[in-house]
Amino acid sequence: MYQFVKYILMLFLASLSLISCKQKQADKIKVGFSQAMTTDDWRKQMNSSIKIEASLRPEVDLTIKDANNNVGKQIEDIERFISNKVDVIIVSPIESKPLTVVVEKSIKAGIPVLVVDRKIEGENYTAYLGADNIEIGRIAARYIISHSKGSGNIIEITGASGSSPAYERTLGFNQIINENKRFKIVNTIRGDWEKESVKAPLKAILIQNPNIEYIFAHNDRMALSAWETAKTLGLEKKIKFIGVDALNSVNGGIELVKSGVLDGTILYPTGGNEALKLALKMYNKESISRNNILNTIVIDKNNAEIIENQMDKVDQQQLVIESQQGAIKVQEREYASQNNLVRLLSFFLVIILSLTIYSIYSTISISKKKKQLERINQTVIDQNNEIQEMAQIAAKSNEAKLNFFTGLSHEFKTPITLIMSYVESLIENEKIKGTALIDEVKLIHKNSNRLLRLINQLLDFRKIEEQKFTLRASNTKIYDFTNEVMANFKGEAARRNIDFQLVCKNKNLELFIDRGLMDKVYFNLLSNAFKFTPDNGKISISIVENQDNTVKIHFKDSGIGIPDDELSNVFDPFFRASNNNKNSSGIGLHLSKEFVLLHQGTIELKSKQGSEFVITLLKGNSHLQPGQIIQKVEKLTNIPNLITDNLDIEPDLKESNTLSDTEKHTLLIIEDNVDLVNFLKAKLSNEYVVYNSDGSDAIEKALEIIPDIIICDINLVDKDGYQISKELKKDLRSSHIPIIILTAQSNKESVLKGLQSGVDQYLTKPFSLSILKQSISSLLFNREKLRYYYTNNIYRVEPESKFGNQEQTFITKMNDIIKKNVENPKFSVEHLADKLGVSRVQLYRKVKAIIGINISDHINNVKLEKAAELLKSNEMNISEIAYSLGFSSPNYFSTAFKNKFGISPKEYKTSS
Repeated sequence: MYQFVKYILMLFLASLSLISCKQKQADKIKVGFSQAMTTDDWRKQMNSSIKIEASLRPEVDLTIKDANNNVGKQIEDIERFISNKVDVIIVSPIESKPLTVVVEKSIKAGIPVLVVDRKIEGENYTAYLGADNIEIGRIAARYIISHSKGSGNIIEITGASGSSPAYERTLGFNQIINENKRFKIVNTIRGDWEKESVKAPLKAILIQNPNIEYIFAHNDRMALSAWETAKTLGLEKKIKFIGVDALNSVNGGIELVKSGVLDGTILYPTGGNEALKLALKMYNKESISRNNILNTIVIDKNNAEIIENQMDKVDQQQLVIESQQGAIKVQEREYASQNNLVRLLSFFLVIILSLTIYSIYSTISISKKKKQLERINQTVIDQNNEIQEMAQIAAKSNEAKLNFFTGLSHEFKTPITLIMSYVESLIENEKIKGTALIDEVKLIHKNSNRLLRLINQLLDFRKIEEQKFTLRASNTKIYDFTNEVMANFKGEAARRNIDFQLVCKNKNLELFIDRGLMDKVYFNLLSNAFKFTPDNGKISISIVENQDNTVKIHFKDSGIGIPDDELSNVFDPFFRASNNNKNSSGIGLHLSKEFVLLHQGTIELKSKQGSEFVITLLKGNSHLQPGQIIQKVEKLTNIPNLITDNLDIEPDLKESNTLSDTEKHTLLIIEDNVDLVNFLKAKLSNEYVVYNSDGSDAIEKALEIIPDIIICDINLVDKDGYQISKELKKDLRSSHIPIIILTAQSNKESVLKGLQSGVDQYLTKPFSLSILKQSISSLLFNREKLRYYYTNNIYRVEPESKFGNQEQTFITKMNDIIKKNVENPKFSVEHLADKLGVSRVQLYRKVKAIIGINISDHINNVKLEKAAELLKSNEMNISEIAYSLGFSSPNYFSTAFKNKFGISPKEYKTSS
């Protein structure tokens, strides 16, 4: 322990001496500033402001490089900043284009770049800070326009060509001048920011055209040179001079304004302190604007002295700050030494206390942990014993359930086999052949066969789970084997016009396969292909011999395919694709994969414009165990005729009609099971005109037909039976139609949900045909009673009555519309249908279903009721009443009135 403490102290003393000198360097933010100002005043003002800002920030290490207006030197300075890996670079470009490449290099090196005063070409920099040179040009132009009283002729003296401030100031200046027709830029002199570039060209221009009112120069130096040139020609008082910069120095813009040389100058701020603040925000990855504009103002005789005083005070404050910074640095050094001493003493104290506490804690902790570990160890042992006991109980329970399941499945096979045997005998019975009963017997046989196959699949699944399958492979000509299996499907292919082909170049190709298991694989794959391939589609089997001693068997169809994101799940037990609305056990493909794996082969699925299953098997028998090979070839078990246990094949169930269609009620069956639909059609078509829908168009078909009654399943293709019933009952066009739910769902919740959706009867499968027929008859009888009520109370229906509430609402609304238009001779059935929001055909069918007469007769009856009221009032004669109610003549009105009331209008009026 002593050696450990000694080592800690030595390490602390060694590192402590480096803290004060290295910590500051490590924590410093390195900022490189490439200066390119062309005058001492600018350079002094810019450097002073950025240095003062840096002195207020001890964490900043600022390096300033002055290029002295040399582009090459400025590029070298920036390259050096990059190689020294500074944190941020601030650049004041001499020219835009030459510096673009080196700035992009800095950005690629991960060093942010702040461009100050002048922009580079392109946008590959972090941020820009400077005055808005376009706005400076505009301000100068506005100042000239607002103060001009003379000719309006102007000379512009621009900065150096290629300089962004020169270009932008000219752009802004011209924008405003060109908007005022009285003002004109007579000449433009291309200066280079220096005085000498102005004198000669300006003198020549003034000699030729002395009628100049204003000269706008892009900086104060060129403006001063312009004044001096004009003075040599005696024009200095006639012309007014505007400059840019407004430096507070000898011969600076402010002094020139005060002395009357310049009429005005526009402040161009250096922004040194703002540049450093923005650079630090870039380093700290704070959110900043890409373009940061400094504010500017016009300085003339009105404010020159005020601005000068303010700048002088700023300079004085900067000197005070510098002296205070020096004092602060002295205090920092003293604080650093004292801080190190305090740290050292604190460290010793912490070490001593830590060692004391650690020794006490260690003793107590070791004792507690030992006891805790003993308790945990005992708990783990107890829990492990409990888990083992629970696992044994669960294994026994699971085994018992599986044995019961397997035994029960075997028990199912016996009665199903007996049923199928008797049904087959009935099919062969000469007394039944040729009668309508033969189709029903075949339907029993088909569904018994399907149930037997499902039970066999469940037993195979149990064997696969217990790994009880033993491969019995024999040498088989795969082409002949495939043809034998395909023979069972060719009848269905012909019936549905499906192109069903086998492609194999080597018909003598032999493989070692278990014919019984491979038969089930073929059957499952072909069953799926026929199930999901539409009529007139294509199914093919291709046998391809490969160079790598393998054979690939391709099962390809033009069906609906399988979604890409579900391909990896198709071989999982009980999986069902999202686009599969067919009934299936979900274990067929799983069994197929397991049977192929028993052959040491593989099976994969591709799904593009249909589905393609590819089985890969090895040639020869070296990959099999000796016990898995047999010499005697086993014949295939006969596959039931075609695949009627998995496909929707419509049996021809027909019964002779005993009533004509005009005498029958209409019945709509909404069911997606084709066999059940055909069965119901066969049994109900004698008494009803039967329509059917699989659910995808149920509501549309119901509204089109307006049937007398509807039978509806719950589990359908699109909407379920609850939704369909609710929508039909809410729709005014179909609310009167009785609905019977016929479903396998018999629990209390399902029945309650069905009744809540508005159905009139709820029957469960398996159902009694006689009960179904009686339910239909009863509902139609009740509808007839409701029709009788409406027929005899058609003009006295109470809206608040609970009997036939929705129909009452319809009748009440219809009668109100008719009564309001009873004296309108142009009112027709079409107008009524339009106001009720239904078609003319739907209105006719609904009114016929509710009150038993057509809508035209009903409108006439309402008119005749109104006529009876008018005759009683004795305010109009018979002819007036007839014409007011839209009858073509009084004679026709009298005939219609007598047909309804049994007496003529005249007799009725007299009796009143």
